[in-house]
Amino acid sequence: MKNTVTILMRVVLGGLFLAHGISKLQMGLGNVAGWFESIGVPGFLAYVVAAVELIGGVMLILGLFTRYVSVVLIAVLVGAVFTAKLSAGLLGNGQSAGYELDLAFILIALYLAVAGRTGLSLDSALFDKGNRS
Repeated sequence: MKNTVTILMRVVLGGLFLAHGISKLQMGLGNVAGWFESIGVPGFLAYVVAAVELIGGVMLILGLFTRYVSVVLIAVLVGAVFTAKLSAGLLGNGQSAGYELDLAFILIALYLAVAGRTGLSLDSALFDKGNRS
């Protein structure tokens, strides 16, 4: 059962990050970069964050380098909290989102960073070959 829940957490978190990356593409990365700059974050980081969300989301869904991807996503989330969301408070301020979901995503990613490999993942298929009986 633990394996199934871990797989679900990995795939859902990956899907959520993929959706956020796609959303940034749909908004236009130039627009996202402009918003980043408006809050004091260098605009080029919009491109970095979008790439991390897209590629990291796909990698989590596939279960490829899950631990490393999870650590990178934690860094993105912590950056989002401290640069864009902390001033709005935990639940937001009516004009911008709070950081409650970021905290939940951080905890899920932290769990994935320390959990062992699961079935239904490329990590397991590629790196557990010697451990199969």
